[in-house]
Amino acid sequence: MSDTASASNVKKVLIIGSGPAGWTAAIYAARANLNPVCYIGVPKQDPSPILPGGQLMLTTEVENYPGFPEGVTGPEMMEKFQKQAERFGTRIVGEDIVKCDFSKRPFTLTTSSGAAVNAHSVILATGAVANWIGLENEMRLARSGGGVSACAVCDGALPVFRDQVLAVVGGGDTAMEETSYLTKFARKVYVIHRRDEFRASKTMQQRVLGNPKVEVLWNKVVVDVLGEDMISGIALQDTKTGERSQRDVKGLFIAIGHTPATRFLQGSGLALDDKGYVKMPVPHRSNTNIEGVFVAGDVADSVYRQAVTAAGMGCRAAIDAERWLAEQGVH
Repeated sequence: MSDTASASNVKKVLIIGSGPAGWTAAIYAARANLNPVCYIGVPKQDPSPILPGGQLMLTTEVENYPGFPEGVTGPEMMEKFQKQAERFGTRIVGEDIVKCDFSKRPFTLTTSSGAAVNAHSVILATGAVANWIGLENEMRLARSGGGVSACAVCDGALPVFRDQVLAVVGGGDTAMEETSYLTKFARKVYVIHRRDEFRASKTMQQRVLGNPKVEVLWNKVVVDVLGEDMISGIALQDTKTGERSQRDVKGLFIAIGHTPATRFLQGSGLALDDKGYVKMPVPHRSNTNIEGVFVAGDVADSVYRQAVTAAGMGCRAAIDAERWLAEQGVH
């Protein structure tokens, strides 16, 4: 142990992130008397909004999380998670972790204020940020619950979208999955793609192209989102001719991918995949390639990206960390 990291100031568990994964990890770690410290981050534009609480802070209605039969807003849910974590003694720090040194234990992490923090174990729960087009009205209506979303599985079944004309932006597998899901509820779904062919697998393409509810608008990009309190339509531009057009829609779903929040891990030695997600080398565990560093939520999950799966992963990470610390003689 270094001179600067005396036993008294080394955190047993340091959690980075404050979405469902981070808060659940904090609840479990706190109840196990591990005195967790949770670095929740600070609000920023990077380039799309990033808020403490994660993507749920941009979700107005959550109807598919167990225990909320009448539904709950994303911010309200995250507030409840935080209060539960605080109830059991989680300490909260409103800073970012900007650098991690996992080369020796205890680990050394640097905060956005320049302070160095030492920890025996770390749980990474920084999530992934939806990629947005970047239009002013797009972001305004996404934040206000005005019919713009980055998750059809999360929001597509809401009453406001049922039997309506909706639009999906994207051409990969995610866009095809989102479109197929929306056809269960919508009257019609436009798929807007900037090229003249999809990147998605042939199977996924066939599922969409063969659906009578779907119309593909090839070689088009969204250049504006129309509407005041709720979306009323979208303005399009042809990528080949430059021609402008409009479509009346009551919902817009952006399906152009996610970016995991792992930029601060560069140079740390932590193994990431080619898209930047944290690798989990042991199936059904939260371990990473570095002993004592665990991961939970969308920062390691490019498939499900749901609040309930993130919370489950947070539980797993806290239990794995508790058992690993016990093996190291840290109680």
